[in-house]
Amino acid sequence: MSTDGGDDPAEEYGEGLADGDDDRSIEFYGGRWMSALPLAIFVVWAVFQSGVLQIGDTTGLVAGMLVALIVGMLFAKGDWKQYANTIFEGMTQPVAATAIVAWLWAGMFADTLQVGGFVDGLIWAATALNIGAALFPAAAFVLAGLLATGIGTGYGTVVAFTTLFFPAGVLLGANPVLTFGAILSGAVFGDNLAPVSDTTIVSAVTQNSDIGGVVSSRFKYAIVAAVLSLVGYIVAGSTMGGLDIARQAGGLLAENSNPLGLVHLLSVAVVIGTAIQGRHIVEAISWGLIVSVILSLFTGLASVSDVLVFQAPQTSGIAQSLSVLPFIELVPSAETAVGGSLYSGASGFFPLIVLTLLIVAGAQILVRGGGFEAMQDLLLGSVATSVRRAELTMVLGTAGVNAMITINTAAEIAIAPYIARIGERFNINGYRRANILDANTSALGYIFPWGGGLLAGYTAMLGLPEQYDWFTQSMLVNPAQVWPFVFHGWLLFFVFILAAITGFGLEYTSDRETGEVARV
Repeated sequence: MSTDGGDDPAEEYGEGLADGDDDRSIEFYGGRWMSALPLAIFVVWAVFQSGVLQIGDTTGLVAGMLVALIVGMLFAKGDWKQYANTIFEGMTQPVAATAIVAWLWAGMFADTLQVGGFVDGLIWAATALNIGAALFPAAAFVLAGLLATGIGTGYGTVVAFTTLFFPAGVLLGANPVLTFGAILSGAVFGDNLAPVSDTTIVSAVTQNSDIGGVVSSRFKYAIVAAVLSLVGYIVAGSTMGGLDIARQAGGLLAENSNPLGLVHLLSVAVVIGTAIQGRHIVEAISWGLIVSVILSLFTGLASVSDVLVFQAPQTSGIAQSLSVLPFIELVPSAETAVGGSLYSGASGFFPLIVLTLLIVAGAQILVRGGGFEAMQDLLLGSVATSVRRAELTMVLGTAGVNAMITINTAAEIAIAPYIARIGERFNINGYRRANILDANTSALGYIFPWGGGLLAGYTAMLGLPEQYDWFTQSMLVNPAQVWPFVFHGWLLFFVFILAAITGFGLEYTSDRETGEVARV
C-alpha cells in the first residue's frame, strides 16, 4: 500500500512489532519460547478447521485466536496485567490498519463496480476476444498482477478481482479453484514488485536500502516466477474443467453480457493513475469510487439505491415523508436495514478485521515475551554458520514467521531485525536482504488457508451468491482447496530457496552502495 507523500517511510515503519522494550517485556513459565504459544495454537486451530474439516469460516478463526490468547495468558508470570496491555498494544499497531483500510476501501469500490455492471462488461469482452475457459485463469493472473503493481495493494486487488473477475470466469467455464489461485498469484506479484506497496517499503527501510534500487534488483526473481506461473496457468487451464453449468451457460452468458459495463475501465484507470502519481491509496480508491458511482448513475447501469439505501419502517411518519428520496425505501418493521454496495462492500470484512487485530496482538506477545529473540539466538548460534546457510535460514525463517503471523506486513516487520542482523554479520547487501524478506512475506500470506490475503478473497467470495442469482453456494472455493494453485507464490518462494543454495543474485555490502533510504 502506498504511503502519503509527506511521510517518511522509515519513520512510519521503523517502529512497531519488532520494537523491543525491556520495561514492557512478559515472562512466561517455560521460558521465552512459550510466548509463541498463542500463535502456535491459532495455527493448529486454523489447520484443523480449514485443512482437516474444510470449514472456511473467518469468525471461527476469530474464536480460535481468542481461545489461543486466553490459553497463552495462563502461562504468563505475574498478575497478567502486562499480558493484557500487550494485547491492546498489538491491536493498536498501525500495521494492522494498513490491511484493514485496504479491505474496506477496496470492498466498497469492488461492490460498486459490480452493481454498475463491470462483470457484465468483462464477460462480453472475454467472449468477443475469444478468451475461453482455458485461458481465463492466465488472463486473470496477468491482469491482477498489473492492477496490484499499479495500486500497490495485493489485498485490495484480491478483493476487487474476486468480486469482479471470479464470477466472470465461473460463468465462462473456467475452473473456480484455479481462477482463485491465479487471482491470488497476481496479488503476490504486485505486492512483491510495486514501488508503492507497503511490503516493498518495509523491506527496503528495515534493511537500510533505497526503494528504487530494491525494486530494480528484485525484478529478475519476480519475472522468472511470473513466466513459469503464466505457463502453469495456461497448461492447468486447458486440463482442469469448470463447473457443470453447460445447460444454462448460453442463456446466462447472454443475460449477463453487456459491453456498456466496460465504461468502468475508466474507474479502474483513475485508481491506478492516481496511485502511480504517488497519492495515498485511500485517495486513489476514493476517486475511483466517486467516478464509478457517477458513471453507473449517468449510464443507468445502477440506481442510487443500488449504491446506498436506507430501508426504513413503513410505520414511521418521518420515513414516509422522506420516501420520495431515491435512497430511502419503506419496508415492514422486521426488515429494516441499510443496504447498497457501500454498505455490503465494507460490512463483509468485519470478521476478518477482528481476526487481523487479534493476530497482530499475538505477534506482539511473541515479541514482548522474547520468542523472536530466542529464535534469532538459536539460528545465529547454531544454524547460520556460512553465507549459504545464513541465506537459507533467512528464507525459511521468514516462511515460518509467515505461517504464524498471516498478515504479511506484520510478519515482515516482526522478522526484519533478524534478517538485518544475520545479513550484516555475513556482509550481505541490503538489496539482497530486502528481496529475501519481501518475497517470502508477499508470497506466503496468500497461500496458507488462514492467510490474510486468501481470507480477504474468500470473504469477498461469500457475498457473490447474494449479488448474482445464478451463483450458488456450490460454486464457492474453500480456502483449503486453493493453496496448491497459487503458482506465483510457491515459485517465488522456491526461486529464493534456489538462490540461497546456489548464490544466484547474491551481492555483498561492498558490491554496491545503496541510495537514499527514505526516497519513494
